[in-house]
Amino acid sequence: MNVLEPIATPSPEAAPSDAPAPRIHAAFELHPGAGPGQVAATPLVFASPHSGRLYPAEMMAASRLTPDAIRGTEDAFVDELIAAAPALGVAVIQARLGRAFIDLNRDPWELDPAMFEDELPDYAKSRSARVVAGLGAIARVVAEGRPIYARKLTFAEAKDRIDRAHRPYHDALDGLLAAARAAHGVAILVDWHSMPAAAAKGLRGRGGACDIVLGDRFGAACSPKLTALVERELEAMGYRVARNTPYAGGYTTEHYGRPARRTHALQIEINRALYMDEVSLEPTEGLTRLKADAKTLTAALAGTDWSDLG
Repeated sequence: MNVLEPIATPSPEAAPSDAPAPRIHAAFELHPGAGPGQVAATPLVFASPHSGRLYPAEMMAASRLTPDAIRGTEDAFVDELIAAAPALGVAVIQARLGRAFIDLNRDPWELDPAMFEDELPDYAKSRSARVVAGLGAIARVVAEGRPIYARKLTFAEAKDRIDRAHRPYHDALDGLLAAARAAHGVAILVDWHSMPAAAAKGLRGRGGACDIVLGDRFGAACSPKLTALVERELEAMGYRVARNTPYAGGYTTEHYGRPARRTHALQIEINRALYMDEVSLEPTEGLTRLKADAKTLTAALAGTDWSDLG
């Protein structure tokens, strides 16, 4: 099967009994948070753009690295951390394709000219800091700086990934936010990520090294009420929380976070050392605690009156 072909919706019994059945696209999995014909139960939408685990055969045929080497770019298990959200009335969209194949938290046209055998169109954004670092919409390197590809790609290959994965994902996410606004007068997007433990070592939360970074584009992407509530809940659970440094929010937070248009967006970055072994890429015992705490945070968000954000 071509992994980029849409897949049929699973049967309802595949979903938890207290949540609507998910809808499966080749590029993402969508949990609507409301059944057919129902309005969105809450204004909340959770997204996990970097937890995908699938690497299409055409990518691996062009790669000089093994799948295990590329998997280090994933925000592994983040989709599992938020698995309880749909049963609490929260819509969820999560990637199925690996971040290295197409980064859904980038502008689709952030492309590195050095990766391609032909010229990029004028609208390509080839000078962004992320492209320079090798981490554009199609990554040039893995985190250690090792090149991913054994050959140059073509622009047609990049456009195919964008058309068949990036665009459908964001069309679906935009639809979830529109449904939330229609039902509640406001939409609240929480974009979930994880960060390498090495990146967290130099950060300081209250009382010590940082566990979680909240990114709200320095207040531009959401109401301070949202950031403050999430920070307060996490600190009450014992986590050390920082804001906006070094992760102020990526493309998703910047693109959708428009408080004046009744859409608020917050990025959450979690230190991977809390729940996984970054060498073996296996979860640790910490995953169980973090899943429970994520559920507690979700319940707090779902139980909050957000009508004053509209």
